[in-house]
Amino acid sequence: MDTRVAVISIIVTEASQVEVLNNLLHEYSKYILGRMGVPYREKNLNIISIAIDAPMDEINSLTGALGRLEGINAKVTYAKS
Repeated sequence: MDTRVAVISIIVTEASQVEVLNNLLHEYSKYILGRMGVPYREKNLNIISIAIDAPMDEINSLTGALGRLEGINAKVTYAKS
């Protein structure tokens, strides 16, 4: 299985979506290397970075699912092969 290393940047502006977000990340937990979350209370949002090593289709699937959640913005950056 050919995998890629990437970082998924997530900005959460809708706190009601956090449980859905966490459930989705749990589904992909076997690929997740690490997670860092930073609450930005002054702006009422959270910033999350996910380091992942997975097949490109899985990374794109996760990022797409995150992006479809209301109040969640997700972007992926891939390491050079």
